Amino acid sequence: MAKASEAEKAAKPNVFMRIGLFIKQIIDEMRKVVTPTGKELLGWAIAVFIFVLLLMAFVTAMDLGLGKLVMWVFG
Repeated sequence: MAKASEAEKAAKPNVFMRIGLFIKQIIDEMRKVVTPTGKELLGWAIAVFIFVLLLMAFVTAMDLGLGKLVMWVFG
């Protein structure tokens, strides 16, 4: 068990090489990102806004309904 951990430490690159590799991987991933067009961005923004409004209405209805139920049960 001890020999395995020594082998891992020996094969592990130094901290600066790991930071460099991390930054290289970030840059590679950022090149894959596709920027949405203005029309797509507006469409997604409207969809999110409508979804949030629906969730707010659902939570409000549940809150009012459960509040009335509790008041009915416990007076």
